[in-house]
Amino acid sequence: MIEALANVLPHFRNTNSGQFFLMAGPCVIEGEDMALRIAEQVRQLTDKLQIPYIFKGSYRKANRSRLDSYTGIGDEKALRILQKVGREVGVPTVTDIHESEEAALAAEYVDVLQIPAFLCRQTDLLIAAAKTGKVVNVKKGQFLSGESMQFAVDKVRQSGNENVILTDRGNSFGYSDLVVDFRNLPVMREFGVPVVMDVTHSLQQPNQSSGVTGGKPQLIETIAKAAIAVGADGLFIETHPTPATAKSDGANMLALDRLEELLIKLTRVREAVR
Repeated sequence: MIEALANVLPHFRNTNSGQFFLMAGPCVIEGEDMALRIAEQVRQLTDKLQIPYIFKGSYRKANRSRLDSYTGIGDEKALRILQKVGREVGVPTVTDIHESEEAALAAEYVDVLQIPAFLCRQTDLLIAAAKTGKVVNVKKGQFLSGESMQFAVDKVRQSGNENVILTDRGNSFGYSDLVVDFRNLPVMREFGVPVVMDVTHSLQQPNQSSGVTGGKPQLIETIAKAAIAVGADGLFIETHPTPATAKSDGANMLALDRLEELLIKLTRVREAVR
């Protein structure tokens, strides 16, 4: 399944290594220098470990708890940075879209369009993303089972696009926590699509009284190892040089200087279960 992505993603390297692929980057594009720094450092690590890599960065955060929460530096400015990362670092890029009219705009700048978990049932949004011809990464809603994601896949495919990825990011547990049901990964893989575990978002603690999402980043390694062990094709990990100062989702991010150690461990898990 990983190899199939190489046909539609420019600069998607190391697809014959037998390793999982990685979507990694900041939660939101905060500026050009930081985006390039993160992308270049992660590419160096993934090239060394023969891990296919897609740079991740949201050009705008539409789903925020509070009105005063950070949303971005401006749509086209952030999209141009994503485009520059792709060209200068030589990696494919992925970003979220939130409304149907955003699909065509974002598709001009990135290689993969991501459907946020809360919006994975939005038919018009899925169709608009599919019709761009880009790879469509649909995040499983926190309120859905793995089995129910068949319908999201069908919507994209029936709109003329076979290039679909499904990403799990945990399920709602009570009012302010998430739990990962690893049964969802093999279930969704049966649909014939690459399946990804969103490690960092699955460790969020949403709906805090402060209006700022919390998290348990100390469990990143645990969730990532388990996902690889049950057959995930890829991992999604948000990373930042200083998570404490990140503009969004810093509470559940992985510090950039800890990524190499984690990836080395994960490649060993992958080799053990192959």
